[in-house]
Amino acid sequence: MSHVLFRVTSLLRVARTVGLAATIGWPVGALAETPPGGAFAPKLKPAPQAVSKPKASLEAANVDGRSHEDVVAHVGDSDITSAQLRAFVATLGAREQAAIAKEPALLNQMVRLMLNERVVLQEALGKKWDQQPYVAAQLEQVRERALVELYLQSVSIPPANYPNEEELQKTYDANRGLFVVPRQFQLGHIFVSAPKDADRATEDKAKKALEEIERKLKAAGADFMAVARAGNDASDGGDLGWLSEGQIRPEIRTRVTGLAKGAVSETVRLDDGWHIVKLIDTKASYTRSLAEAREQLAQQMRTERANVLRRAYVAELLKRRPAVVNEIALSNLLDSVRK
Repeated sequence: MSHVLFRVTSLLRVARTVGLAATIGWPVGALAETPPGGAFAPKLKPAPQAVSKPKASLEAANVDGRSHEDVVAHVGDSDITSAQLRAFVATLGAREQAAIAKEPALLNQMVRLMLNERVVLQEALGKKWDQQPYVAAQLEQVRERALVELYLQSVSIPPANYPNEEELQKTYDANRGLFVVPRQFQLGHIFVSAPKDADRATEDKAKKALEEIERKLKAAGADFMAVARAGNDASDGGDLGWLSEGQIRPEIRTRVTGLAKGAVSETVRLDDGWHIVKLIDTKASYTRSLAEAREQLAQQMRTERANVLRRAYVAELLKRRPAVVNEIALSNLLDSVRK
């Protein structure tokens, strides 16, 4: 970017991906223990050996027959133009670009994030904050690390045709266990808040609420979800949706696995309060096919290949320019730091 504000902001942003993680949340309710892990969290086993990036549509408008670079947003004396935004989107990973293409509102959030950073940056630059010695030193470190990272990315891009079909199949076969989808449960949930350290009045109130809920559930033709909506302290509204076994807290999991479809568990006391669950449905464990896992597997393989290429490139540089560490000087420095 040509504008100094955008340039400095970009340097600081290189070290972290723009905040889009919230769009990949796992709202699994009060019983959830951990979010479902990615299928390829473990490193893939090596097998005998391009994901194209979706582009967000941010074309500049044409005014009076002339090409015009739109000002998308403005704060203080700084503009964010469509060309700058296109360039920024191009620096994002394939996953973030795909998320933006699927949910355009993310682009608006991104612009607002940039505006927030710029208004603070204008204030900092106006006060010459960047000229303070220790700040200037940190900015230089950020610049150097950003340059190294961007350069290494450029020299460690796998071939466009990697992985091919044979490589995909061999890697899939070698890692078939990673594609197992565990058994899943669709659960209804009622939660009455009563922390174990709550005072007596809070405890008594919670017990009365629980007794009323249990009375309603025992009535003939009771509608579990209606009771949940009326007396549930949980934000899930009584519907936890589908959860894998590993996502359910162990104290609840043992009750759920023993339930028949449509059955309601006994009340379970945990450290946060009382829980009652209903087993709505179950999905058996299965192994995802290569067709289902292809895109995710290819991306993981490209990521791992890029890491291999990166390490090999650095190793080759070190062969040509061997690095030397003065262990005595380093030890003396550590001693001075400890004092």
